[in-house]
Amino acid sequence: MECGLPLLNPSLEENADFSHGANFAVSGATALSAEYLISRNIAMSLTNSSLSVQLQWMSSHFKSVCSDDCAKYLENSLFLVGEIGGDDVTYGFQQGKPIEEVRRIVPDIVKNIIHSVRTIIGFGATRILVPGNFPSGCFPIILTLYMNKSSTVYDEYHCAEEWNNFIISYNNLLQQAIHELNREYPNISIIYGDYYNAYYWLLRNAVALGFDKKTLQIACCGVGGEYNYTENRRCGRQGAEKACADPSTYISWDGSHLTQKANGWITKWLIDDMLPQLNCPV
Repeated sequence: MECGLPLLNPSLEENADFSHGANFAVSGATALSAEYLISRNIAMSLTNSSLSVQLQWMSSHFKSVCSDDCAKYLENSLFLVGEIGGDDVTYGFQQGKPIEEVRRIVPDIVKNIIHSVRTIIGFGATRILVPGNFPSGCFPIILTLYMNKSSTVYDEYHCAEEWNNFIISYNNLLQQAIHELNREYPNISIIYGDYYNAYYWLLRNAVALGFDKKTLQIACCGVGGEYNYTENRRCGRQGAEKACADPSTYISWDGSHLTQKANGWITKWLIDDMLPQLNCPV
């Protein structure tokens, strides 16, 4: 919407208008398959529609809407691969895994993301944006999980430093993989989306942008606790049906996702940061 385009319809919606593109994302989806995570004793909380499932949907969608002519449409399209992978590690942390154990699945997360990029290049993509992960140590969901840790250290924005340092290492590994992919495909624009620094920019400028200083890390929709977030009573579940009066003054919508206004400002930051790299026609 910040680009002046309508929201993309879900790819599985019947008789939808896909003239501006399609959305294959699923809330709570993971980069790794359910089978992989179960083998690491990490249970899927919301959906089994992992990244590989979404790629299958994409392949089927292209066959149905453009058949043999897909390449000429896709060469001028922008593909957004993620942000994904954050749920994989958050599920593990929620289920009591120490960070060092969760860290061991990160190389496989990155491997799956890069495999997905290769797949869409095979479809005909020439402009690809691969976002890193947000500093979710600033989010109500992670801050709530950390509340009972006596060793928790917070930064100047009251974000959990241990978790955000972990996210930095995750993002660094992803950036390295993207750099190697760019060397392999020099004629294709594969851009890293710096969600991490975009979010910290938003925090630093939140009050000037119209957000309430008192609610920067409080969920608009939720119930209970210091951050208005309780896992078994999260937004949308029974007992947590009400949202705040004015979501535009909040950064966090439900503890793990941003409000529309916050997403809008981050989109503007990202456009300024990345647009020159995407070689888009004017």
